[in-house]
Amino acid sequence: MDKSQPALSSHTENASPGPSSVTASTASGRVAGGKYLEGVNESSAHDGPLQTVDFDLPVTVTQRMVQDGNQYIVLDFVPGDKENPFNWDPKYKAFISCLLCLMTLFIGLATTAYSSGISDMASDLGTSTEIAELGLFLFNFTCALAPLFLAPFCELAGRRVVYTGAYFCFAIMFIGLALGKNIGTILVCRALLGLFGCVGTILVGGTFGDMYRPEDRAIPVATFSFIAIFGTVGAPIYAGFIDQALGWRWVEGIQGLANIPLGLVILFFLPETRGSVALGKRAKALRTHTGDDRYVTENDLEAPSLKTMLHNSSVKAIKMLATEPVVFAFGLWIAFAWFLTFLFLSVIPITFQEKKGWNEGVSGLPYIALCLGTTMGFGLNFFQIRKYESLVQTGEARPEARLYGALYGAVWLPIGLFIYSFTQYADLPWIAPVIALVLIAIGIFFIFESCYSFTSDCYGESSSSAIAGQGFMRNTLGAVSPLFASQFFHNVGSQYAGLILALIASALTLIPYVLFWYGPQLRARSKLASLVVHGDGEKKGHNDSAGQGV
Repeated sequence: MDKSQPALSSHTENASPGPSSVTASTASGRVAGGKYLEGVNESSAHDGPLQTVDFDLPVTVTQRMVQDGNQYIVLDFVPGDKENPFNWDPKYKAFISCLLCLMTLFIGLATTAYSSGISDMASDLGTSTEIAELGLFLFNFTCALAPLFLAPFCELAGRRVVYTGAYFCFAIMFIGLALGKNIGTILVCRALLGLFGCVGTILVGGTFGDMYRPEDRAIPVATFSFIAIFGTVGAPIYAGFIDQALGWRWVEGIQGLANIPLGLVILFFLPETRGSVALGKRAKALRTHTGDDRYVTENDLEAPSLKTMLHNSSVKAIKMLATEPVVFAFGLWIAFAWFLTFLFLSVIPITFQEKKGWNEGVSGLPYIALCLGTTMGFGLNFFQIRKYESLVQTGEARPEARLYGALYGAVWLPIGLFIYSFTQYADLPWIAPVIALVLIAIGIFFIFESCYSFTSDCYGESSSSAIAGQGFMRNTLGAVSPLFASQFFHNVGSQYAGLILALIASALTLIPYVLFWYGPQLRARSKLASLVVHGDGEKKGHNDSAGQGV
């Protein structure tokens, strides 16, 4: 995965200065107090003069600025400041990353484990299978809509409070899912489950951007994307056995219980990762103890209005999807990949239960192939990372350098679909469609990797809006696919339905080749993309961890 990708968005673009006039004076210095004064050089031509205060305050850089005729003293971290998340111990950052990846895993598992108990649920609650399948639709649909409107509120509230609050509400929803007495309760809980689940995951990319500098971000972001896909395709492996042995209510109940320990760890050990929050506390302490209201952070001066943030996360996202060919093309490609991911929740049971006569639990084992393929894609992606890093060192790292993985890896999606289409016959060995599933998963991983990384590099500060639009398209198609997957494969015929999908995948696989050769011309015709190429937007884009969630 790229160093500036996104699964998840920090909305760096929302922090762009508005039309107000901001000028910086040459007067800079430092402020510190209490126990932090020990060993500090009070007079340094390099660091500037030191102002002391009578309370504990780490050494902090001050810069005098004028905005709209008002003078401010803007705080910033000194090099090596331990409260700056970039300077946290690598092991501590790895611990935080593991927590977020585990949270993403559990949310991904909840997305699709529901599908294993749909038939029994419909029978118990006296409804049709088609109505029960709306639970898959509602989960994905709220995931599609919510980030367009809720991401700005997440930025305003801070990351920690959103993670803990959203994950607590996410876990609570399993009570309703496990004990619900009617299908209405189940569907409402599924919709809310998707809402709270996506609120948590849309911040993961931004959190990595808080802690990791662009050159260190590739592996944690790639791991996050891998876990997001792995959890989504892996849930039916165990959910089918639970449903067969204990019933559909325990599929939900066990998941709810499993979320409790992780929720407690997140509550007590997950810190606030936004450096601006730490600086904001220092500014507040200085204002309180000195009575000088000029102490602020850069974020205080540059923070846009809520209206502007909502525009960037919703209106601008949809507009870019409709007007930017690169955004739409990759949005369509990744949406088709996500469409297939949820389509196979219905297709795999048709192949292995109906055609090969496997029971419900055993028929979930082919999902292991999807997990294996995702893992292989994650491992092979390190060649893409190495290739990109070598181009960075030679100064040849254009956005198209993010597409090498897609050029060689995404082609396995149509190949896998062709193989799967004509190996579903009952008299053919089971291993053939399973191998096809491995290839399909490899292709899907590289589609995700290239879409997010290429979009981030192309659009810089506007990439989070672009990825929000792509996420809307992706989750919408993922939402509708389970509603007609079974009818499509039964009415058209499994082999021909698979062939149609393989032909569509073949056409879409041309996208990275077209963009690799003609990307510079397309970017030159785009006002937003050309700003990144010809200005300093590419550098800024690396800090825009577009993590709208997977």
